[in-house]
Amino acid sequence: MTRSPHYVLTNVTLATMVPGAGPYGLVPAGAVAIADGRIQWAGAASDLPPTHADWPTRDMGGRLVTPGLIDCHTHLVFGGDRAQEYEMRLNGASYEEVARAGGGIVSTVTATRNATLDDLVAGALPRLDALIGEGVTTVEVKSGYGLDRETELNMLRAARKLADLRPVEIRTTFLGAHATPAEFKGRDDAYIDEVCIPALRVAFAEGLVDAVDGFCEGIAFQPAQIERVFEVAQELGLPLKLHAEQLSHQGGTLLAAQYGALSVDHVEYADEQDAKAMEEAGSVAVILPGAFYTLRETQAPPIDHFRKHGVPMALATDCNPGSSPMTSLLLVMNMGCTLFRMTPAEALAGVTRNAAQALGLSDVGQIASGMRADLAVWDVKYPAELAYRIGFNPLHSRIYQGDL
Repeated sequence: MTRSPHYVLTNVTLATMVPGAGPYGLVPAGAVAIADGRIQWAGAASDLPPTHADWPTRDMGGRLVTPGLIDCHTHLVFGGDRAQEYEMRLNGASYEEVARAGGGIVSTVTATRNATLDDLVAGALPRLDALIGEGVTTVEVKSGYGLDRETELNMLRAARKLADLRPVEIRTTFLGAHATPAEFKGRDDAYIDEVCIPALRVAFAEGLVDAVDGFCEGIAFQPAQIERVFEVAQELGLPLKLHAEQLSHQGGTLLAAQYGALSVDHVEYADEQDAKAMEEAGSVAVILPGAFYTLRETQAPPIDHFRKHGVPMALATDCNPGSSPMTSLLLVMNMGCTLFRMTPAEALAGVTRNAAQALGLSDVGQIASGMRADLAVWDVKYPAELAYRIGFNPLHSRIYQGDL
């Protein structure tokens, strides 16, 4: 990458993703003025202000420019893999059966606990590079495979270190309430009180946490247990997220909405009451088609309810070793459209503007004055092509904080 203090992208079609400006906020024959890592102006090239007229230009050859993509739900840092578990499911075992037999999330814990900080970073980098190679500029990374204090902290430290090694923004999420480890089997409440909450406090004190998440499900934690974690998170001033209604309806969505969560994720079994509560709370529905696909689920998230009640919908890879070993946000866009009948415009909003909202970020996800200059330049003419193709990456170049 080369840094220029100021320049103008010219000869571009902009998909600004600005609300109220049409499905994509399209600006044909557009231009973007960038200085000091920020967008100073964006619009039709014919309207370029005189103050930017003599700036150096970068001719993009008529290509499409979108905001840099945002993967707002990943488990990018972990040890080992679960290919054998994948094989078990293909031979007939359900996700719940695998989990109750000691597999699932807990099966990754041993490998993650045995990994050093350097091991965790080295393992995550190829996955991160795959995302960056598709125009991703912001990635959320969760803990949740340590399930003891030191490993949870190590996962978050590894996530923070990724941002030192690659030009990407990393947002960290504490997910200590992901599963109960074997040493606490049958003592879920004790795990929450003795491990999860103390680990959260230490992680916060070390500056390792941007948000707090939990897994509210029959094979994980019940709403009352999650609520104890939420109360501590609120005490610490940390925003909330929640895995909810993925495999059954446990009431996690209503709990998350009650606490004003940034997002509720998975939500396959959410109902219209949940959608109404999310609308009132301003929570984003994060749709995760990779897990739906890998687990061969049949209960699709209630997209129509979310549309009806104006709930913003984001899309993410859910990159993890068990239920969504995926590192392609472009494929996620296609799956959101094909599996759930989202529109291509909804899909692009889901990995830009709405994904930013799901992370509580207000300066990315749109091409507008004052926004960070995180952009993706594509060898396509129209935005729908990004969701239309399967297994094809049309990225021409990626701009992070103004760096080409």
